[in-house]
Amino acid sequence: MLIKNIKTIVGVDEDFCKIKKGEEMKNLPTIDNAWLLIEKNKIADYGKMETCPVRNEKIIDATGKMVFPSWCDSHTHLVFAGNREGEFRDRIEGLSYEEIARRGGGILNSAKRLRVTPEEDLLEQAWTRIEEVKSFGTGVVEIKSGYGLTVESELKMLRVIRKLKAISPLKIKSTFLGAHALPPEFKENRSGYIQLIVNELLPKIADEGLADYIDVFCEKVAFSPSETELIMEAGWKYNLKPKIHTNQFNCMGGIEASVKHGAISVDHLEVVNESEIEILKNSNTMATLLPSAPFFINDHYPPARKLIDAGLPVALATDFNPGSTPSGKMSFVVSLACIKMKMLPEEAINAATINGAVALELQNDFGSIARGKVANIFISKPMSSIAFLPYSFGSNLVETVILNGKVN
Repeated sequence: MLIKNIKTIVGVDEDFCKIKKGEEMKNLPTIDNAWLLIEKNKIADYGKMETCPVRNEKIIDATGKMVFPSWCDSHTHLVFAGNREGEFRDRIEGLSYEEIARRGGGILNSAKRLRVTPEEDLLEQAWTRIEEVKSFGTGVVEIKSGYGLTVESELKMLRVIRKLKAISPLKIKSTFLGAHALPPEFKENRSGYIQLIVNELLPKIADEGLADYIDVFCEKVAFSPSETELIMEAGWKYNLKPKIHTNQFNCMGGIEASVKHGAISVDHLEVVNESEIEILKNSNTMATLLPSAPFFINDHYPPARKLIDAGLPVALATDFNPGSTPSGKMSFVVSLACIKMKMLPEEAINAATINGAVALELQNDFGSIARGKVANIFISKPMSSIAFLPYSFGSNLVETVILNGKVN
């Protein structure tokens, strides 16, 4: 497949798989008036139109349009049963996310529904969401469990994710998030539930090869740093690297604990103090920000500018879930990053592509336009500039999705 007359190729990566940190995040290499060649499922070559090869295969004319690497959404919960629009009304009437959670709503609400939903129904619902995010330009996605909170239901969720991996053209990574909330049946026995995770769930997950990562919601409404450390240590015994929810509402030691245990990423970070920034600067842990969550629950946004100006890498993801972010639209996340977190368009696009791939250890194959990488790209509708994408926040500017070298 040859794409020619491309207005601009965005995210050209001659360094191949380099993470973008601090000042480097402003650097988004492009080629104007370009062509791009796909052979089998890989990006074979690209260049200026004056060097365009003559080919007899499928040709796409991209006059006036741009080519981007597919979005890499490194934090979602898109396997869930039903919705939580009732809590949407509760928040309008003044209840906070934490107040809703403490009275049995939130994650526990989703868990109650998921436990009684057959696996086939869960798969059908999740497939609809996967197809939607694909149409928005996402080519890589991470999906977490965490709405089961029993052995049977957590395994059910992870098996649905495994089926999605098998049938979807998207590259999918799975994360075990059994420690998402304390289930009501263990309300008076926290250690009992943690032992259930460590001694029953983790061995079964490892036996079936159901997860790539392990996650814990480290917050006052969920699990403490010491409990998080215990679960991370157990995960490492099964080669499940940590990707941790932390600092959504409180600074309570979650970042320090995560870095200590080699977390690939720490996600949310709506609140971060100076000492935690220093801890991240001395680590290989990615700061993954989820601005559509504070947008939806009307909370404060992560300090992206402070993190980037400190020299840190930042990734962006949707947090697609039924309670705090019922959207998997990465372009809207990019817009929010610019509008609410003062990220430049170039920084936000790098955060949503190559740094998202790094947050899933997939930077060798995804996240940028480079020879030899998997041809996961999208062609935009006609656009005047790169900045038009985050500027036009209400539009879907994706015209053609190409995954694994095929038009989808």
